[in-house]
Formats: sequence, structure tokens, C-alpha cells
Amino acid sequence: DSPASQSALLSAMVELAQQEGWSSLHVLFLSNEEVKATEAAGWLSRHTVQFHWHNDSYTDFEHFLGAMNQEKRKKIKQERRKVSEAGVTFKAFEGAQIQSTDWDFFYKCYSQTYFEHGNAPYLSREFFQGMQDHMAQNWVLFIAEKDGQRIACSLIGLANQVAYGRYWGALERVDCLHFEACYYQPIEWCIRQGVVRFEGGAQGEHKMARALLPVKANSAHWLAHPGFADAVERYLEKEGHGVAAYLENLEARSPLKAK
Repeated sequence: DSPASQSALLSAMVELAQQEGWSSLHVLFLSNEEVKATEAAGWLSRHTVQFHWHNDSYTDFEHFLGAMNQEKRKKIKQERRKVSEAGVTFKAFEGAQIQSTDWDFFYKCYSQTYFEHGNAPYLSREFFQGMQDHMAQNWVLFIAEKDGQRIACSLIGLANQVAYGRYWGALERVDCLHFEACYYQPIEWCIRQGVVRFEGGAQGEHKMARALLPVKANSAHWLAHPGFADAVERYLEKEGHGVAAYLENLEARSPLKAK
């Protein structure tokens, strides 16, 4: 989009918010160019850190491991071996291959994860039914089996050759199963399919040991109340300095071999 069209869109959004009496507007995951447009329009910018895996034209998982430093490569092999030696196997179900019984099992695991932390699931079974009915092509489900029984699963979203997030849950505890289900199975699948990036989301520096590297995530915010906007702006300035230092520290600890 041109700067003029971006400016017009932002102005229209603010005008609508004022007409409707909304207290705020928020736009997430902006490019650097889009950040310039929102800042020029007077919106507040926030920068946080996410962790993404990038496909450097890997031919298979071993090729990917070859890009890691020796310590991290050895650790990943050990973790995968523990899952394999526990008798756990995985199968990937893509798009329309995910049947209602598979979604039912996924939701059981998904709910279990929240209940274990004392929370109710954010998304309903009906939401995922809608995904099966209308957006099946945007999902891949990894199901783990042990002794002929399904024990765990993870789910990733897909769009434009990028994989996103992952929901996961397990009905049985197996050492390192979380890493296998949430990172190694999706990464291996992404390599096979030529997916260019796996966005693992925010939080968890443990992701770096699995080659999900830190990247800056941008968002923009318009607040109706001037005093509140001023207070938030001062906070974001302080937070921004901390995020920049945090990102610099993380980048110095890359698990990849120096090129």
C-alpha cells in the first residue's frame, strides 16, 4: 500500500472510533514501513520479542541440525531419542485429513493443558468445528501415539508458506514430549513442505535452543484519552529501551554456527 492510502485508512479508523466512542484502536504485527505510517499519523508504537524459526533451504532435519552449534545439536538429538525410546511415534494430519474424531482428541488435549494451569480453555470446540468446516486447509495436526493409544498432539496454523504458533496438550507425561510435539515435529514438517518460517510466538527463551530466534514484533496503538495516551507513551519509551537491550542480549546467544 502507498503511504497516502495507509494514511487515509488510519484517519478513517480514528474517525470511526471517535464516532462510535471507542476508547482505543490496536494494530498488530506491523512491518517497519507500516510502523512509519502509524507513527506519522500520531499512533503509539510498541515493540516486543517473538521467536521464529527460519528455513535456510534445509533438505531434511539432519541438514538443519548441521547448522546448529555442537552443544545444541547434541541436546536436540538426546531429547528426540528420549521420546523415541519411550515408544512414542507421530503422524501428521493435513487439512481435510483432520477428521472430527481427530479434532475431538485435539480439543481434549488442548483443554487438559488449560485445566492443569487452573484455567478454562479460551477457545471452544465450536470454534475448531468452524475451522474444520471453513478453513481446514490452514491447519496441520501432529498426533503422538504410544502402545497403540493416542497420548498427545500439537496443532499449527498455516498461511502463505508460514506456520504459526502451536496449541498442544498431552494425556500422559513423557520426558521431552513437549519439545518433540511443539518444535521438532513442526520444524521437520516445515522442511519437508518447504515452509519458509515457523513463528513460535512470544515468551520462552528455551525456544532459542531449538533454533527459534528472536525477532522484533511491532504494534501500533491509538488511545482516545489524551492523558492516558501520554502516560502510555512514557511507559512505552522506557519499555522500548529494555526490549532493545533484551533483544541484543538474545542475539548474542544464537544457537546457530557462525557463518
